[in-house]
Amino acid sequence: MTADDIRATSAALAERALELPELAHARTVAAYVSVGSEPGTLALLDALRARGVRVLLPVLLPDNDLDWGVYTGPEGLAPVRRGGRMTLLEPLGEHLAPEAVTGADAVLLPGLAVDARGMRLGRGGGSYDRVLARLERVGADPALVVLLYDAEVVGRVPEEPHDRPVHAVVTPSGVRRFR
Repeated sequence: MTADDIRATSAALAERALELPELAHARTVAAYVSVGSEPGTLALLDALRARGVRVLLPVLLPDNDLDWGVYTGPEGLAPVRRGGRMTLLEPLGEHLAPEAVTGADAVLLPGLAVDARGMRLGRGGGSYDRVLARLERVGADPALVVLLYDAEVVGRVPEEPHDRPVHAVVTPSGVRRFR
């Protein structure tokens, strides 16, 4: 996809996501800053913040778990490269602890694909598997939403025993619910 395609797609994705009742009524949303060719999330993050939503962004820890910080705008992001991995944009400022995600009303998850059952295929690092397990352990039940391109909604993805389904996928062309 060209840079213009990614910009147009991210605008459409933000528009669809902002229509979700789960985000319309959320006080706190755990999200992420897209990297590489992922569907762009900055337009959505800025729109949520403009609504007065507290947006939490992940900070990758050395063991692949996620800490969280508050999104204060694009100027509050710093590029971070850990090991030989891709460069991530992470929030500057105070880190809130991995448990901060348990207070979110909605969690926006990255992924490579999601299937007709709502099973999400991630990048394989296990960071979001830990997040989902943490939410389950404390009985938190935020809306779990994956942001993808239309072609990344597929018939079936591989599944491990620890995998958990998501509630919805948002693509530039619409929303599909699983629960």
